[in-house]
Amino acid sequence: MIDIKYIRENPESVKKAVADKNMKVDIDQLLAVDVRRRELETQFNELRHEQKQAGEKIAKAPKEEKAALSKDMGQLKGRLKQIEEQHSQAEAELNGLMLLVPQIPHPDAPIGPDESGNVEIRKVGEPRSKADLGFEPKDHVELAAGLGLFDIERGVKLAGSRNYVLTGAGAALHEAVMRLAWDMMISRGWTPLTVPVLVSESLMVGTGFFPAHRDEVYLAERDNACLVGTAEVPVTGLHGGEILELDELPKKYFARSTCFRREAGAAGKDTRGLYRIHFFDKIEEVVVCRADREESAKHHAEILQNAEDLLQTLEMPYRVIEVCTGDMGQSKVRQFDVETWMPSREAYGETHSASSYYDFQARRLNMRYRDENGKVRICHTLNSTVVASPRILIPLLENNQNADGSVTIPTALRPYMNDAELIAPSA
Repeated sequence: MIDIKYIRENPESVKKAVADKNMKVDIDQLLAVDVRRRELETQFNELRHEQKQAGEKIAKAPKEEKAALSKDMGQLKGRLKQIEEQHSQAEAELNGLMLLVPQIPHPDAPIGPDESGNVEIRKVGEPRSKADLGFEPKDHVELAAGLGLFDIERGVKLAGSRNYVLTGAGAALHEAVMRLAWDMMISRGWTPLTVPVLVSESLMVGTGFFPAHRDEVYLAERDNACLVGTAEVPVTGLHGGEILELDELPKKYFARSTCFRREAGAAGKDTRGLYRIHFFDKIEEVVVCRADREESAKHHAEILQNAEDLLQTLEMPYRVIEVCTGDMGQSKVRQFDVETWMPSREAYGETHSASSYYDFQARRLNMRYRDENGKVRICHTLNSTVVASPRILIPLLENNQNADGSVTIPTALRPYMNDAELIAPSA
């Protein structure tokens, strides 16, 4: 959510953000509702003042005048109640519209309608071509079948489409990647958290996922709760409603959680294997910092570097892209995605995303701090994927495969795999 005062003073800037982000919210209607709400508020306050004066007049009036004055007071109360109801309706309408207004994108963010407008920033590492391999490569599904790494058929039997069961070395490899990422973040001084994955709907609103992405979330409606699609939600909401002291900032957290996504609207898209699935594990990093754009930019670079460092440790080729306005979503100021080379797709596939929000989430969450002058200000928030698995297993398996169907375990993962160097087919 952005400041209503900013919308009043910069309507054209906000309208441009709505257009650039392909959002649907009528800013002129919002401003008209805001005017009506403020007019009703003024009327209400004036009537309350009139009511107070009338009460004082009745108290001092002769007995023979009290009845008439009390009748006038009753009419005044009726008008007050009517104005109050109208004000509540206008307030609710305004709040609903405010939840749809997008954050203003960073001036350096590329403008584009969708993912076609994303811009490549850099590539790191060289993808292995068929000529480099010297054999016809398999995709991760074929490799897994030969190595007993996961079972999609039984996953579907248990829970329906887009589900799976990791088995044997596949489950071990999944845990190895997660533990590597966990240890990396610990070594860098970040604070680990274990957080709930079933949260209130109000927290989903506060972090900007509702109302826009409600269809993508699994709802436990009887309990007014939701399964999160990322640990970003509970970690970012940790200090909601609080006023932090300046010396407490920045807060640098990371958390591992299972993530749940309905993948609404993804029918027929990426149906093979582990790319687009209903549940997965992810380690997410979250920063809460001062309302300073230069500081936000510094933290954005840091969280992106953490993601890149993990991929470099795993020796996998990747590229970094800057996400355009039409693809970044409502709440973000700026977003960088990291895409790792996936031979079976003959393309890079998204494995990480690093985003800056400025005060968008913190304003919704009422998350504040006292600056050096004691003034209460709204925090800035950022977040990024450290690793998400099993999607990361796709490039890990495919980029490290051998002609005999075995997979070489990256050196960094071997301590987590009982020092094994290879996952080989059963004899």
